Amino acid sequence: MNLTVTTVAARPELAAAAGRMPDSWPGFVLEDLVGWANYPRIAVEFPEYVLVATDEDGAVVARAYSVPFALHVPGREELPEGGWDQVLLWAFSDLRHGRAPDTVSAIEIAVADGRQGEGISARMVAAMRENAGRLGFADLVAPVRPSAKHLDASAPMEEYARRTRAEDGLPYDPWLRVHVRAGGVIEAVAPVSMTVSGSLARWRSWTGLPFDEDGPVEVPGALVPVQCSVAHGYAVYVEPNVWVRHRV
Repeated sequence: MNLTVTTVAARPELAAAAGRMPDSWPGFVLEDLVGWANYPRIAVEFPEYVLVATDEDGAVVARAYSVPFALHVPGREELPEGGWDQVLLWAFSDLRHGRAPDTVSAIEIAVADGRQGEGISARMVAAMRENAGRLGFADLVAPVRPSAKHLDASAPMEEYARRTRAEDGLPYDPWLRVHVRAGGVIEAVAPVSMTVSGSLARWRSWTGLPFDEDGPVEVPGALVPVQCSVAHGYAVYVEPNVWVRHRV
């Protein structure tokens, strides 16, 4: 497989095609307000941190979004419990205030329909790490959304993230396994990495489920149950992710 990986800064004409490429996010996750407000800005304001892979025919087959942010400053220092949402907010705050970044965070890797299973996601992880090094950074971190966690939504993420396979000791989860094989180290759980809240009517429209009982509701694609309050007319999804660190 011969892929060409480049940045949107180098080839801005690929930005639109990369943005149109379908992804695997469950629809309700796109209602996360931090992501909704900030994700579209990444390719515009951080084009050096957006990678696009094309095949021999020039077709876009994958994209990888990342952002630079300042971790080693007063009040931060540790990878945030707020995970994906928090690094997006830090990255754009740092940009606005002229604060020098010292770390790069992965935001998304997506592979085109019909191209899964070809090792492209691992190639994009490696390319993202190489790009961070090229830009002068020593660390790439990733708030990883484990790809099989939705099949065991009731399990605590702390326990799930540490599950390993008996045959090789690698993570049980396929996406965590890709990161560890690429040299990443599982560092912590971000318990409140994404938050989606909405009225029961909106949750019904997003999922097709009744949302007519108080308590946890297991939703297809959700990594943990959605918490429903019928009396108050709303439900909230708080998604944990797993912090993985790659030394560049």
